[in-house]
Amino acid sequence: MDRVGEAAVRAGRRPESIIVVAVTKTASPDQIRGIVEQGHIDLGENRVQQLIQRVAQLKEFLSRKRTLGRAATTPGHDAPDDVRWHMAGHLQRNKVKQVLPLVKLIHSIDSLRLAEEIQAVTARADTAVDILLEINASGEPSKQGVAPAAALHLAEQIDSMVHVRLRGLMTMAPRLENPEDARPTFARTAEIFEDIRTEGIGGNQFNILSMGMTNDFEVAIEQGANILRIGRAFFGETEQ
Repeated sequence: MDRVGEAAVRAGRRPESIIVVAVTKTASPDQIRGIVEQGHIDLGENRVQQLIQRVAQLKEFLSRKRTLGRAATTPGHDAPDDVRWHMAGHLQRNKVKQVLPLVKLIHSIDSLRLAEEIQAVTARADTAVDILLEINASGEPSKQGVAPAAALHLAEQIDSMVHVRLRGLMTMAPRLENPEDARPTFARTAEIFEDIRTEGIGGNQFNILSMGMTNDFEVAIEQGANILRIGRAFFGETEQ
């Protein structure tokens, strides 16, 4: 978190303007509880079944803490009353109904059909959800996401949906040895972000740029990211 703050200052930005999502893919339940006890409230998960399990476990933990009060709090730490979960991984349409009640933000909308499914589910429940459009700015065939050339048109289509709030863009850079090699991917996504914002799509709510992971988050900050998705730097390499 110190590195995040230092990178923000170097880029002429306020450290508090950047949200760090701790991605729990490789975390044990104890590690998740530990980071929450230290006051971290933004958590992300890549897989739906794992998300469902994590949310339930942490909800029970925080409920128990509220019941027990200060006696259950680790000295020097102040666990929040609740956390914000983010869906950071690929979302299949048949999993939408399970995910929507659990998360504050879905980072990985990569098709009109997925957005339409979310619109249908939220319309039936008379709710709304915040989403990001995932851009495949690196052009890697193995990566999910919308091609840059299709992004503006898809953003316009999503913006017409009453129960889906388009909040911004997300991208993943190739995992490369040198973080500088991720810069073109982030720069291209930032350009698309500005193009969409210039068109007025999403209005004032279109203000999120989710870029940067453990290997490259400092470069992402320099290119304008205001949400980072960091897992391994918090929890290590190996899934528990």
